[in-house]
Amino acid sequence: MSLIIEARNGIITDEMKKVAEIEGVEPEFVRRGIENGRIVIPVSPYRYTKPCGIGKGLRTKVNASIGTSSDIVDIDMEIEKARIAEATGADTLMELSTGGDFFDIRKKVIDSTTLSVGSVPLYQAFIEAIRKYGSVVDMKEDDLFKITAEQAKLGTNFMAIHTGINLFTVERLKKQGRFGGLCSRGGAFMTAWMLHNGKENPLYSEFDYLLEIMKEHEVTLSMGNGMRAGAIHDSTDRAQIQELIINSELSDISHEAGVQTIVEGPGHIPVDEIEANVILMKRLSGEKPFYMLGPLVTDIAPGFDHIVAAIGASLSSAYGADFICYVTPAEHLALPNLEDVRQGVVTARIAAHIGDMVKNKDRQQDLDMGRARRDLQWEKMYELAIDPKYARSVRDSRSPNDEEACTMCGNYCALKIVKQNFNFER
Repeated sequence: MSLIIEARNGIITDEMKKVAEIEGVEPEFVRRGIENGRIVIPVSPYRYTKPCGIGKGLRTKVNASIGTSSDIVDIDMEIEKARIAEATGADTLMELSTGGDFFDIRKKVIDSTTLSVGSVPLYQAFIEAIRKYGSVVDMKEDDLFKITAEQAKLGTNFMAIHTGINLFTVERLKKQGRFGGLCSRGGAFMTAWMLHNGKENPLYSEFDYLLEIMKEHEVTLSMGNGMRAGAIHDSTDRAQIQELIINSELSDISHEAGVQTIVEGPGHIPVDEIEANVILMKRLSGEKPFYMLGPLVTDIAPGFDHIVAAIGASLSSAYGADFICYVTPAEHLALPNLEDVRQGVVTARIAAHIGDMVKNKDRQQDLDMGRARRDLQWEKMYELAIDPKYARSVRDSRSPNDEEACTMCGNYCALKIVKQNFNFER
């Protein structure tokens, strides 16, 4: 029985209780959220995962995407990326390999973590079509659904499925054009297949069959955004909005069928359009959990896109986004390495926290940090830091003469002067 069906029957499951405990809310709040589609808890009948609630009234969650490419296939590195992401505080993983043995890589990554793991079945289906038949346009529809079921059986908790790309959406793209092209691999693959074959996207035309697979294996459906902008000058265009409308309509059908559902948002958006995108998505989808890919708010900072994305993600979270995908310093340049993954998770967590300070009024950790700094309690500061190990290493690498101070101010530490002469405690 799916979590939605249990929630509709008034049952509070162990997963709901655990999420409520983690989030500091009542179990009934979580049950109602799942019942009305505003909260999801990605689960799998095939393996244990740490319960992770995503949605309205909960802490903003961070996803870390990993996976091989056609140029670099190193399974051990991907397993280590998964471990680093989990240790650094990611809430979920997505395994997005496009090179090597897909089954072997995904199984080993899933076995290496207790986090919920997501995938994009479309990648494997189209790449296997290239390997078997020589071209993405020769992908067989039955293979796509078969691969989706196979990935579910491995213990995949959620899947990004590109359901909103249909012939009408593609026509909007063709008529308007793009400055930055089509950056979504899934979107590019499916658009090429549809145009070459003159056929509708099977994920759209056979949506009921897709839901049968999702429901049978208790997979959370993440409505993929294959028409997202790859450059800020393409943001919020007709193709993107048309896909959002379709995905929002399908999300209602999915939820009614008992399949937990997330709706994905765009990837490149200028700062002044973020609020409108979040409001539009929430309104159209009926407050389904919103998954933002970044977003990146400028296109001129390769090598620093994790910072660019953190700016966009903090605003997205503040305006109501529930789930953000990290971006690493390697974005647009290379396959991320281990340090890229660590930095990506940390910066995304900072962004999520900043958003939650506004959205959920969650400011206790900052209050505690302010007091710890006032009182020069260094161990407490490390404990409260988003990355305690890194914070400690920076100070230790430049040790002060006065253990109460740091080498920035040395003998002239303002906080120490105040501590010795005044009492500003609150």
